Amino acid sequence: MNIIIAGCGKVGQKIVERLAIEEDHNITVIDYNPDVVTNLTSNYDIMGVVGDASDVDTLKEAGIKNSDILIAIMGSDELNMLTCLMAKKLGDCRTIARVRKPEHTRSIHVIKDELGLAMIVNPERAAASEIARILRFPSAIKIDTFAKGRVEILGFKVPEYSVLNNMKVSEVVLKLKCDVLICGVERENKAFIPDGNFVLKSGDNISIVASIKNGHAFFKKIGIKTDRVKDTIIVGGGDTAYYLANQLAETGIDVKIIEKDAARCDELCQLLPKADIIHGDGTEKHLLIEEGLADAESFVSLTNIDEENILLSLFAKTKTDGKIVTKVNRIEYDDVITNLNLGSVIYPKNITAEYIVRFVRAKKNSFGSNIEAMHYILDGKAEALEFRIGENSSVSATTLEKLQLKENILIACINRSNQIIIPRGKDTLTKGDTVIVVTTNSGYQDISDILK
Repeated sequence: MNIIIAGCGKVGQKIVERLAIEEDHNITVIDYNPDVVTNLTSNYDIMGVVGDASDVDTLKEAGIKNSDILIAIMGSDELNMLTCLMAKKLGDCRTIARVRKPEHTRSIHVIKDELGLAMIVNPERAAASEIARILRFPSAIKIDTFAKGRVEILGFKVPEYSVLNNMKVSEVVLKLKCDVLICGVERENKAFIPDGNFVLKSGDNISIVASIKNGHAFFKKIGIKTDRVKDTIIVGGGDTAYYLANQLAETGIDVKIIEKDAARCDELCQLLPKADIIHGDGTEKHLLIEEGLADAESFVSLTNIDEENILLSLFAKTKTDGKIVTKVNRIEYDDVITNLNLGSVIYPKNITAEYIVRFVRAKKNSFGSNIEAMHYILDGKAEALEFRIGENSSVSATTLEKLQLKENILIACINRSNQIIIPRGKDTLTKGDTVIVVTTNSGYQDISDILK
């Protein structure tokens, strides 16, 4: 597909990496900064145009008339929306805009319809939604939903003295009598799609797939708390904090936000009447202690400075046993950050890139199946994709045990008329099913891609 990416910041660069290398699309980037454009075109096999992405001549030079998708992810909401509008006027392409301001989000459906946008992405709101899911299930490092919320892939770290330590994957269901499937393991920075003989170890980051009910039952049997947190302390009162507090307040979780800008505190008091807004510097240790850090069931660091968020979370770990969530904007140091054991680390830029790649892939698939959902798991080293099985699908004529699958692929779950099935060898796939596939391979767009 021919794709134009307008805006080459960190998110733009991440999308280029995903779409140009892993997805193998024809990419053209547009940016004001010639150095950024030169750097990207030198490192990837893509085209680049320097200029204003909303300008008619710039869009024509970038090939808008022959483009399938335009992605506008510049720093300004208004510029992104204008660029998408111009793209629709000049070509017959689908448009995606990053829109971040809460005032725009409140009228998002009107904006989408009037501008003919195929998709709107809000990184702060998406990050808040992911944090909210984690705080409702604090034992998980990461939670991804499938089958319209009926199935979850939950990532967690195996505790030191867990019953899972030294247990084979094939023994989990038999010994614990729970209907879950271990679909991925990360160990020493390597990702594995485990077979039945794979032996689990304490310290492994494990992903399981299960219905919500069965997931909770599994965690209880291995002695891990499943109750949602009752309260949280958030440091930083930006847009992510606003979206998060809104979502948590709706579920009855007590929220306390610490923000050092007095004007922003006044604004948050008006926007979030159910939250406690504290005017102060959340990086001061004595203030955190005074505001009850030691007794808090969760702590979320959402300042605009990565170093502050990391240090705050490390300090919070020494004072509370509650759930720790850390927002990190820069994604180039993710390997280092993973080793710091900061609890759940949220990368808004990765979430944005994931949403957009999922959309692009869904538009490229064939008639045999449709991608319903896609998430990166195991710290981005594997993908979990949900396909809808079509009438002419190449995987529906035989049992799963007879399918000739490529390596590093696991069929993890079947959703059949809202009945959740953890698949075994004798199961089959039929028209209308949605099926979750987990793989360390990348770029799959159709269910038939899993076959040799």
